[in-house]
Amino acid sequence: MAASAGPVLSREEVDRALARLGADRDAVEAALLSLQDHPGLRLLDGAELTGRTQERWSVAGQGLPLLWALFDRYSEALASARAVRARRTRPGAAELAELSELLTGEAVTVPGGAVPDGPHLLGAPAKLVERVSLDDLMTRMNSWYATVLEVVSAADAVWSALPARIDLLLAELRRVQTLAASLGVHTGNHPLGDDLAGLEADLTELRTEVRSDPLALWRPARVPAQRGTRPDGTALATPAGVVDTERFDRAGRALDGVRVELEDLLRLRDDAEERLQGVGDLLQRADATLAEARRARGEVLAKIAATEVPAVPGPASALRERIVLALELRQSGQWHRLAPLLDALEDAAAKELGRARQSLTEVTQPLAVRAELRGRLDAYKAMAARLRVAEDPEVIERYEKARWLLWSAPCDLRAAAGAVARFQQSLRPAAQAEPPGGGPVDGRTQEQGLGG
Repeated sequence: MAASAGPVLSREEVDRALARLGADRDAVEAALLSLQDHPGLRLLDGAELTGRTQERWSVAGQGLPLLWALFDRYSEALASARAVRARRTRPGAAELAELSELLTGEAVTVPGGAVPDGPHLLGAPAKLVERVSLDDLMTRMNSWYATVLEVVSAADAVWSALPARIDLLLAELRRVQTLAASLGVHTGNHPLGDDLAGLEADLTELRTEVRSDPLALWRPARVPAQRGTRPDGTALATPAGVVDTERFDRAGRALDGVRVELEDLLRLRDDAEERLQGVGDLLQRADATLAEARRARGEVLAKIAATEVPAVPGPASALRERIVLALELRQSGQWHRLAPLLDALEDAAAKELGRARQSLTEVTQPLAVRAELRGRLDAYKAMAARLRVAEDPEVIERYEKARWLLWSAPCDLRAAAGAVARFQQSLRPAAQAEPPGGGPVDGRTQEQGLGG
């Protein structure tokens, strides 16, 4: 064997190099055995791959047999060096030179292209045979190992994370579809049915993609390792990255949303009768209020003169027709159509009751004004007695005039209001003559009562 072109190692350096290279060999062997039994490797070998995974595995899949072949060359070269070292306890200069060449020189022969490096990848002419050192061979084995392990681990991570979860979500989807069918929600006749059909198609497509192209759903923490490049960190570590679950998570959120809406329809089915009864009760109260308003309008027309009394509206017949439709939808189980209709009916019935109450208030307004004037007249009469002017002829005359107007039918509210004001004015001289500090009358001070 030719002498080593590099420096000759000492015996201690040879022994340390043999120990290090032996430890590296054992580590590589353990890593290759572990990779050979990796579940991701078995799945990749048996799957019909497509897309990015097919592209990457067409390269990385050649790596494991090549790694074993290179490992054998490495082991043979290391065994040869150990045999030379075992010849003598204290090797001479010739043995040390030979060992230096075996351990540090380009003493390992491999087929050309079996360990491609940068220049080779850039189109350099292929060699039939290459000679590399043990350290270079270890570096290139690590590079191949990283390439294979990255694809295997990433595919296994995706296959471990998604298929079972997708199947569970599909099972939940079928349960929700059964619930939807029981509520009359089907594809083509309701948006929720269309949503469920779309979710089923998306999840089925996602499951197919996961099984055939798992790397499409893998997001590495760095650029994937390439053959002929040294990976960052140790080649024995699992490549960092995350499984992209966004499409799965989005489908899960959408299914949750559909489920919530269907559960609302289910509650509607359970509560529809009670809610329809509530709508009927509101309309009955509105009808009773309108009837009271009509009676009050007749009373106002009979008792109040020279005033405009608004007409009382009739019952909401169109609303009752919609109630009939709601009852038919409930009877036929068309809950998805009943839901918006019932919401609208409840709102319309509440507004109808409010409209009836407003009509009653407007109709009875003249009676309320008359009652207020009567109350004010009684209060001013009490003030006249306290001021000791109740027997004054002018006060008596004005009081009797106001009282006659307020208690006669029909009552002229404008004339009555004027008479009450004149009666109030007849009390002003006596009120102004009263010493300061007079007590309140009917909850008002004198000044407030006379100025009201």
